[in-house]
Amino acid sequence: MQDVQVIDVVTGIAQTSAQALVAIAFKVLLSLLVLVIVKLVNRTIDRLLTKASQKVHPKISPLMAGFIDKVLSSVVWLLGILIVLQIWGINMAPVIAGLGITGVVLGFALQESISNIFSGLLLALNNPFGIGDYVIIGSIEGTVVSMDAFSVTLATGDRKKITMANKLVLADPIINVSSSDDRRLDMTVSVAYGSDLDRVKGIITDLLESYPEVHRDPVPVVEVSKLNSSSVDFIVRPWVHNSDYWKVNWRFQKDIYDLLNREGIEIPYSKLDVNIRNS
Repeated sequence: MQDVQVIDVVTGIAQTSAQALVAIAFKVLLSLLVLVIVKLVNRTIDRLLTKASQKVHPKISPLMAGFIDKVLSSVVWLLGILIVLQIWGINMAPVIAGLGITGVVLGFALQESISNIFSGLLLALNNPFGIGDYVIIGSIEGTVVSMDAFSVTLATGDRKKITMANKLVLADPIINVSSSDDRRLDMTVSVAYGSDLDRVKGIITDLLESYPEVHRDPVPVVEVSKLNSSSVDFIVRPWVHNSDYWKVNWRFQKDIYDLLNREGIEIPYSKLDVNIRNS
């Protein structure tokens, strides 16, 4: 009789354990299914936004597409995690109700993050720059590498990585150097008083015309811009492609120095004359 009871107890435990294992396995599979669906939804959103930005949609730039993609991805993952917690029987109602009580506290604690998110949204909507553009933001300049809900990442010419909060980016003037394929060089050439200004202007103009990188239209500007205390300054403004900007700038500085020296035209520099008088 006792053996029968033992067998019944063992059988009951086995059945209960089997049911529990089946229930756990079902929850695991259901949770994995939810996570797979979340991943597929995010992939679909990413693909749709990428297509929209590649077609140069008037309202969706690559920068805005990336921003929306990251925000929606975070929201979808959050919903997926909440669903998984519900599957495992974790009641989220008290947590959600508690969010209303702690919302004010979290608002104060996360006000910088919230401000960055809204600033990022405004940047994405206004589209002052895109990925790959060279920008000057305040005193910082570099190539835009990425942008998310909180920050903009720039790469400098010496391969430094600069991360700026969206709030700071929006607060400073943004100069997008890459907004046009062409860029104007603003250079200055100083010569001493007494120099033949027409001759100097001709030398500078001929030098610019010898550069294949300098555009013929618009015509480069070479004019006297300022009469300084010890020099006459010429403003030199040729137009070049963005990629040729620094190359032409550096070459011109050396070439104009060599030419003026060769032509016997003095390049002024700061100097001090000391006169000694014997009393």
